[in-house]
Amino acid sequence: MPARPTPSEIMTLKEAAGWLRLSERALYDLARQRRVPAAQIGGKWLFPRTALSLWLGRQAEAPDHRITPPPILAGSHDPLLDWAVRQSGCGLALRAGGSLDGLMALAAHQACAAAVHVPDPDTGGFNETATRAEVPGDSVVGLVWAWREQGLILPAGNPQGLATVADLARPGITVAGRQARAGSHLLLVHLLSEAGLRLDALRFLPAPSATEDEVAAAVAEGRAAAGFGIRAEALLRGLHFVPLVRERFDLVARPRDWFDPPLQRLMEFARGVAFRERAARLGGYEVEATGSVAFAL
Repeated sequence: MPARPTPSEIMTLKEAAGWLRLSERALYDLARQRRVPAAQIGGKWLFPRTALSLWLGRQAEAPDHRITPPPILAGSHDPLLDWAVRQSGCGLALRAGGSLDGLMALAAHQACAAAVHVPDPDTGGFNETATRAEVPGDSVVGLVWAWREQGLILPAGNPQGLATVADLARPGITVAGRQARAGSHLLLVHLLSEAGLRLDALRFLPAPSATEDEVAAAVAEGRAAAGFGIRAEALLRGLHFVPLVRERFDLVARPRDWFDPPLQRLMEFARGVAFRERAARLGGYEVEATGSVAFAL
């Protein structure tokens, strides 16, 4: 029996009905009543597959057991996300504390979404394994926010000539580190392990940096000879950057919460020209996949 073809991102009424196992008439009535994600263009109903998938997951949740979380986006710090939350007028409050803390807040219904970038050394992927561990037994969907460049943030001109993660272990190099539950810290630990080094081989500043911009500030102010962070923060302060890895930064939320106004407004804004232009100006971002489904649990 031939394999069933994968539906395109934009489906016709017939394609969407087949995908949902509904009659065309039933889906038409739902679309006309604005009860499913759909758009009527040129007299034809069109259905975005990603939005339809999220809608389906939302319907599967038990409404009597829903706990409405506050409009808080918890987890990792990202300058593009910070800017988009402000500019979109989505009404979300940001609570930076690291990727794993964001997932913990999501699991406890203390936040409606978590911003995460946690590597999975076993699969080579990002975020799904950590989400499964931190939000067990819950239905959640991760959407791609952006792909980012992570690497060494160094003084302008790179006077120490650092080029690899192993160079951070050189004598006399003080590193601006992150808190233990931050995605950047977990990624650094992974890269050090691949290089055959333990975390205690590095000399860190006494207090960890709470956000990406604090890492860059420590290097710019001369308090640290190096930091591990994203290209965008290095460029903002005129610092040298050595790329080491490309990572996926996701936003994770329960299916129903993706349809509430705050997250809807944020993701709608992220589909616009201003968002893409800002990402290009900051540098180190790839936003072609923004808004696509990274994983569903």
